[in-house]
Amino acid sequence: MASAAAAHPEQHKPASVDAALDRTVQPAAAVVDGFHAALARGDTDGALGFLADNAVIFEAGGVERSRAEYATHHLSADSAFSQAVSSEVTRRTGELAGDLAWVASEGRTTGTYKGKPIDVVTTETMVLRRSGGAWKIVHVHWSSAD
Repeated sequence: MASAAAAHPEQHKPASVDAALDRTVQPAAAVVDGFHAALARGDTDGALGFLADNAVIFEAGGVERSRAEYATHHLSADSAFSQAVSSEVTRRTGELAGDLAWVASEGRTTGTYKGKPIDVVTTETMVLRRSGGAWKIVHVHWSSAD
């Protein structure tokens, strides 16, 4: 899927935004940023490494019900889009509850993709689970609006 609806913050610049997060949530937020950085580099294998096997991804009204399904459907298009545009996180919040964390990011994505101008406001929620000391993304929900 390569449309404005696929726009979500891929190239995060959250240093000052993350400072507002409770310190306990920052490791989970770093995983979110790592996922987006991998997409922006075109490192699709690296991006997949941040997702749990059973990750569920909601994007533009569609759903992928596993990391493997995402890998064969939207991963390549999301990475290509991410490489072509610039995204900025403008606000972020999150919370930790035991081995679960959620990170909600708001942002703006601009640029040109496939010859079309992109200028959208984005929202993203990611839920992460800590297992064996490592955070993995178990749920992603992306949304955007002109």
